[in-house]
Amino acid sequence: MPGIVGMGTTFNLPNFVGDLFTVSPEDTPLLSAIGGLTGGREAFDKTFEWQFYDLRDADPNRQRVEGAEAPVATERVRANANNVLEVHQETVSISYTKQSVGPRGGFSTEARGTGAVANEMRWQMDAQIKQVARDIEASFIMGTYANPSDNTTPRKTRGLLEAITTNVIDLASAPLGEEDINDLFQLTYDNGGTEAETRTLIVGSAMKRQLTKIFLKDHDLQPLSRSVGGLRLQVIETDFGSANIMVDRYIPAGQVIAASLEELAPRFLNVPGKGHFFWEPLAKTGASDSSQLYGEIGLEYGNERKHGKIVDATTDYASES
Repeated sequence: MPGIVGMGTTFNLPNFVGDLFTVSPEDTPLLSAIGGLTGGREAFDKTFEWQFYDLRDADPNRQRVEGAEAPVATERVRANANNVLEVHQETVSISYTKQSVGPRGGFSTEARGTGAVANEMRWQMDAQIKQVARDIEASFIMGTYANPSDNTTPRKTRGLLEAITTNVIDLASAPLGEEDINDLFQLTYDNGGTEAETRTLIVGSAMKRQLTKIFLKDHDLQPLSRSVGGLRLQVIETDFGSANIMVDRYIPAGQVIAASLEELAPRFLNVPGKGHFFWEPLAKTGASDSSQLYGEIGLEYGNERKHGKIVDATTDYASES
């Protein structure tokens, strides 16, 4: 069913009766697990940064002789990473007539009864929030960084797939196997590791079936589960510990992300007196009410070396082969 552009009226937003069901998926597992539209941390500018440091390699031969003078001073240098907030803005406009008709069906109330939508304005606003959440979910995974020098093009936050540059395994169109997952976790572990409780494989539907096949069915194991950020996730056992499996609709075909969820957080711009992700009425221009949803959000992905990805993989299942 296509949406409409412009004001909602009794002509383009007809009422129906009976139960109301959605035909579109509303789940946003990654965004939900790291804080959703109400969690995360405040950003104080349209660009934001975070920092990290490392320690020198462990040295088994760094001992000093008795009575030695103090060694030459050494210090550790910090590094930073950054991302940008992207603007999400939607508008709802409903005519006075549409609001006045309310939930009555298109014919008489006696013939058609009362529809499920009692307040058209509120229902449309709720739908816009769900749509924006899906946009952000896709952006946090697939987003391509853009921080333009002028206001002719939008800012775009860097998604996980673009952010991960160190721990990358390219399967060159080969089928995903158990050793590939263990190779990914070993590579990630050797470069800083993924944390035990939040170690999560983010996959699409076909890759989920592939993981179940190679880790559970082929070994005749029973799946375990774990709750992370309010989500119930399936757990598999790898050579580097247990890993959650998160199925996400916005992972491109042939790709797998190994994420440390504790490194991830949404960053929001707080608009004075309004907060972040808020509805506000727009100026009156005629016989309708209009409101806009506005928010600026970006992904803080922490230390990218704690994440990893597999690219150009295939599966035994058609939808992602």
